[in-house]
Formats: sequence, structure tokens, C-alpha cells
Amino acid sequence: MAFKRIFGLVMDSVGAGAAPDSGKYGDQGADTLGHVGQFYEGNLQLPNLARLGLSNLHGTPIMGVPVNPDPHAYYGKMQEISAGKDSMDGHWEMMGLPVTKALSTFPNGFPQDLLDKLEAFSGRKIIGNRPESGTKIIAELGEQQMRTGDLIVYTSGDSVIQIAAHEDVIPLAELYKICDYARSLVNGPEYLVGRIIARPYVGPDAQHFTRTANRRDFTLEPTGETDLDRLQSAGVHVVGVGKINDIFSGHGIDEGYHNESNMDGMDHVDHVMAEDFEGFCFINLVDFDAMYGHRRNPQGFGQALMDFDRRLGTVLANLRDDDLLLITADHGNDPTYTGSDHTRELVPLLAYSPSFKQGGSLGIRSPFADFGATVLDNFNVTGNGRGHSFLADLN
Repeated sequence: MAFKRIFGLVMDSVGAGAAPDSGKYGDQGADTLGHVGQFYEGNLQLPNLARLGLSNLHGTPIMGVPVNPDPHAYYGKMQEISAGKDSMDGHWEMMGLPVTKALSTFPNGFPQDLLDKLEAFSGRKIIGNRPESGTKIIAELGEQQMRTGDLIVYTSGDSVIQIAAHEDVIPLAELYKICDYARSLVNGPEYLVGRIIARPYVGPDAQHFTRTANRRDFTLEPTGETDLDRLQSAGVHVVGVGKINDIFSGHGIDEGYHNESNMDGMDHVDHVMAEDFEGFCFINLVDFDAMYGHRRNPQGFGQALMDFDRRLGTVLANLRDDDLLLITADHGNDPTYTGSDHTRELVPLLAYSPSFKQGGSLGIRSPFADFGATVLDNFNVTGNGRGHSFLADLN
């Protein structure tokens, strides 16, 4: 059947076990969902996700999340083919644009020529310049930044340049202008960087610094047409919730909402669900990743999952018979793993509509583009052949 509305919800970084090529990325044995369940020793309560079939897709049941003998949803996993494991790679691939060339990373910090240009443009000195956890480097250098007005510049294992500044010292408009300039420096051919991230923070001292919701991602412009562009060109209404607008640089999106948090994002989902439209709503909930995965905080990660599961109950209750809900992730970020970077994992795939008579297995889908191909298929929009629709498997 064709659905009037499709809601594609990305639980940012909620991986479902090491991908077959995880060794290439040094991520052998990573398992975000499985290890969070183990950390909670059976007390991870996700009743709505369990009913849909979350443990059914995982292979080994997640502690606290029982396998459902009669799952309400179709369930499976997706395997990425893109050269990286960043949010941009995952989302672009979902929308039919796999990233086939590895983006630039900076394991030893940024080259001096880039730093010189940033300092000349901003009129500010750069401090930091190394791969580091954002909360750690802000705690270490934040007070210096407040005294001097310097810019804290750092990276991670991903293709990112992150620029942090106290909101009372460098106004948001100035920080965004600096990040926009940095974006112009790394669009190739010498350096090709996925994201420039503005990381504003507040607080009186190192013991009280907190990063704010005024983060902004300056993402590499899509290098080709995506399924969002195809939908929009065909007259299908496209809504982006969370950092979707940033990831696609606004392309292919008719209506957008910025999230302050996961719960704020779910408020936006509730709002969009109350609208009468025909089209696709693409949602990213980033707290799992930004607040808990990178910070290697399994307790917070599990609590965020349980908070999401509670709000998911409202979404399930409000779905119409001609709605389809697709739940997935863009990569892993195992909060029990070493380091602080994303982990190369398979990601969950759950497909549910109140009209389904039963659920069942979708197996392992690859590439992620199967997700977008299914959305296109539903709205009779031609894709580029990178993915294979599973719409016919849903009944």
C-alpha cells in the first residue's frame, strides 16, 4: 500500500552491533545497544521499542528488552557502504548519496596554513588544535578563552573542525561568521571536511561550563542530488527536524525545525504529526550522540533511550492508518568503547504502521540508501538506483 505520510526517525548514534568492516575503523566488538543493555544489567526498560521488535533485530537479545514473538513492526538492520562513519555520511547515504571518497581527518591537529587563515580572518588567536572531547577541552581551556578571547579549535576522529567560544565573550553571530569562513576553506581539493561545528558554551568557570543548544553545523554541500531533492522536485512536502537542515545544507527541505534537545525534537514531531500534509518528515535526535556517546556515558545514554521510548508511545498512538514510521540510526557511538569517537556499526531498522496485520524480518539491508529508495517508491518518485525499496515487503 502507499502511505500518505512517512516519518523517518534517526536515533543519532544508536548502533546495533559491529559492522562487518568494523576492523577497518578499529571498532571491533562495538555494540551500542547491546553494551548499554549490559551496563543496565537488565534494567533498560524500552517497552515500546521492544513491542516493535528491537531485540528481534539485534541478534543477541538486549538485556532488559525481551524478544517479541509477535513483533508489531518489520525489523532488520542496515549496513553502511560510505567511506566514513560520520552523521553526514550516514544521512547522505540514506538519501541515495553514499560518500565514496574518504573525507579529510586531522589526527595530529590542523595544518598551520589553515590556522593562519582562521587567525587572520577572525583577528583571534587559536588554542587547542588537537583531537579531543569537547567537554574536556572546554573545561581545560575555557577560562583562558574567556580571559583572552581566543578561539578553541579542536577535532575528533571524524572529518570535523570544531570551534568553541563562550557566548559572553564571542557573540553567536561572530562565531557563526568565523565558522562560515572556515567552511569556505575546506571544500576541496586540498582539504575536504564534512562539518564545521560552532560549539558555544556558557558558565562562570571550568566546573560549571555547559555547551548550549546554539550549536550550529556548517556541512559540506551535498556533492550530488539526494532523495530529498527528488521528493521536493516531484512536489512531495519535505519536513526536516533537528540537524537534518544542517546536514543537507537546506537542500530539498520545505519546512524545518531546530531541536534544543531530544525532548524538544519529539515536541516538534508531535507538532508535525498534528498537521495534515502528504509527504516525508525526516527527524534527527542528536542527544544520544552529542551528550552521551562521545562522552562515554552509558548511564546517560540508557536514560535517553528510556526517555525516548516513553515519547515514542505518544507517536505510536497518534499514527494514522496511512502513516509509516521508519526508525533507524546513522552510525554507532558505543558509550562503553575506548576513545570518544563514533563506532562503525550496523544500525537498527524498524518499520511500523497501524495498518500492518503483522511484522516480520527485513534482514540486513545495504546500502543505507534502501531507506530513501523506500520513501521514493511510496511517492512514485524515480531514484538513482543506489538503493532497493522494501516497500513491497510491508503489508
